[in-house]
Amino acid sequence: MERGGSAPAGRGGAAAAGRGTATGRSGPSGAGRSGSTAAGRGGPSTGRSGPAGAARTGARTGSGAPSRKAPAARSGGTPQLNNAKPARHQHVEPEEPGHEKMPWGEGERLQKVLAKAGVASRRAAEEMIDQGRVEVDGIIVREQGLRIDPENAVVRVDGIRVVVREELVHLALNKPKGWQSTMSDDLGRPCVGDIVAERVAAGQRLFHVGRLDADTEGLLLLTNDGDLAHRLMHPSFQVSKTYLATVQGEVHRSVGKILRDGVELEDGPAAVDKFQVLEVDAGRSLVKVVLHEGRKHIVRRLLDAVGHPVTRLVRTHIGPVVLADQRPGTLRVLGRDEIGKLYEAVSL
Repeated sequence: MERGGSAPAGRGGAAAAGRGTATGRSGPSGAGRSGSTAAGRGGPSTGRSGPAGAARTGARTGSGAPSRKAPAARSGGTPQLNNAKPARHQHVEPEEPGHEKMPWGEGERLQKVLAKAGVASRRAAEEMIDQGRVEVDGIIVREQGLRIDPENAVVRVDGIRVVVREELVHLALNKPKGWQSTMSDDLGRPCVGDIVAERVAAGQRLFHVGRLDADTEGLLLLTNDGDLAHRLMHPSFQVSKTYLATVQGEVHRSVGKILRDGVELEDGPAAVDKFQVLEVDAGRSLVKVVLHEGRKHIVRRLLDAVGHPVTRLVRTHIGPVVLADQRPGTLRVLGRDEIGKLYEAVSL
């Protein structure tokens, strides 16, 4: 009787409790299972107040209110990722441009090249490099012992180009009156080629930069740099030439304005850049004409067009090169500054 009475009660009571009403689910043994299950199924909230459910819920919420998970401590927790986007425009320090190193044994040291070009002694050239006064191919050099290719490198000191190729020749000639601006003459007339015959015989190939007609005397440049010669003659580079002209008649100052405004010639209009009356004497005047035109007999034709024919014409300047007191028929080698300024004038 004891076993028969107790067994059904145990099974029936427990089973009935498991399948019974919500109040049956809140019993001690069923609370852990049915409290949370009922909550998940939308059952009465009283099911959440069971001891086991409360334990789980309390551990999750602390005081019972929903809260976010606390971040891990920086000192010992997992490193936090920063998802901030980088700034669209960020300042980055530019790297200083440098020169490509030439293989060992090739080229020449920069200070030696400067010394050979007549810029300064090697020691003085090293001081110029330290002071940042020397640039190669547009980049300032401060490194001692840099090796460069003299054939191709563009070297400047204080902004002025230094021609470092040994084979380049730049000469100024004072062409005498009556001489032809040619390297040879079929008629046997005296010409520029006669003056430089020894250089030509030694293997130098020289170009005369432009021409002066036989009756015009003065400055004529000769070089073996074809690019330089071409650019100096091309009107687009506007290298100025200065002439002193002795003309017939007394020139009034108003003539200068006419020439600067332009005069119509048979091959098109022409104008001077500058005009100045230097002397006026009985029946003749001395004037200075500056222009970059290169057409044949341009100075003579311009002055003749304003009523003052030329009786003597001397070219005294080509860009930065000055004839000065150089004697007719003589040559001189251009100075470093003159050469540098010539290259600068034609963007070489």
